[in-house]
Amino acid sequence: MSTEVKLKKGESVDRAMRRLKKKLDKEGTLRELRNRSHYEKPSEKKRRKQARARSRTFRPITGPSY
Repeated sequence: MSTEVKLKKGESVDRAMRRLKKKLDKEGTLRELRNRSHYEKPSEKKRRKQARARSRTFRPITGPSY
């Protein structure tokens, strides 16, 4: 499964690269690659997941600050 971006007629390579980067970011491909770059023990994965949930829970819920 690969991500493809085809050049449109008259489109610059820089613009196509920007579209590709946006597409990869949306799919989470780069994030997944970084996470899998080294082995993570199941206990470490669980600990990281719990810490993330904890930080999300205790985030202050405030309205807009003017």
